[in-house]
Amino acid sequence: MVQVGPQWHLEEFAATLRVQDRSPATQRAYRADVERFVQWARDGAVESPSAVTHRVLRAYLTDMTTRGDARSSIARRRASLRRYFAWLVERGHVEQSPAARLMAPRAPSRLPTLVVREQLDVLLDEDWGDDEWAIRDRAVCEVLYGAGLRVSELCDLDLGSIDFCGGLLRVMGKGRKERVVPLHQRGLRAVTRWIEDARDDVLTAESPREALFVNRRGRRLGPRDVRRMLDQRVVRGHVNPHALRHTYATHLVEGGADLRVVQELLGHESLTTTQLYTHVSKSRLQRVHHETHPRG
Repeated sequence: MVQVGPQWHLEEFAATLRVQDRSPATQRAYRADVERFVQWARDGAVESPSAVTHRVLRAYLTDMTTRGDARSSIARRRASLRRYFAWLVERGHVEQSPAARLMAPRAPSRLPTLVVREQLDVLLDEDWGDDEWAIRDRAVCEVLYGAGLRVSELCDLDLGSIDFCGGLLRVMGKGRKERVVPLHQRGLRAVTRWIEDARDDVLTAESPREALFVNRRGRRLGPRDVRRMLDQRVVRGHVNPHALRHTYATHLVEGGADLRVVQELLGHESLTTTQLYTHVSKSRLQRVHHETHPRG
């Protein structure tokens, strides 16, 4: 961790993020982005926020671009700096924000990666055995694909998050916004089997009793645990947990689901984000046509 002097007010900024109940991932990202900038600024003899100008920030973005940093990363750091300097203005530490009109390269719009049918069959249908971890892994895969959750949302699920009678999951999404999503009967049965036949056998004295899923150390399941599990279960190729969410959304759109409904199920703030899956469906249709039609 970078040692930042008190003149940068980073501890106060971090405390404000906690009070605002920002997600732990958002708090870490904001802090890391600001610390990265402070280190860069101090290397250039800029020793306090009041010495930061719009030109300094533009030079920082240019330096990241020259280094070859991804445009998506640069855009995120720019957003973090805008929030940080806006906070400094609110607290009276600086008179105006040098980041107010700061421009950053637009992140490229890329179609999401989907899980191919063979991989999906392995994750949902292949026999992995009856040991505790096979039962857990099956339940995890059914929930990821069956409810379209982000991996962080899956890991945050508690026993009380599930309404078995209604077939619903109560999910805490981005920005600490709660939503309720349905889970199909097969997914509910997989989760029920994990709870009744396996979960208690792998809990330890330190295990969080409320957590739905735990890892092999008895702690709450984490995103890295999920990625490792998918890599072990899929022999051919790699499956990112988020690809299961993309596949869920694409299958809903291809099945005729209304985009507003898909938006609500995914927890998207903007319909524009959800509309990406219409492009995915068109892309898949074009590829199938090209591969199968005699004049494709």
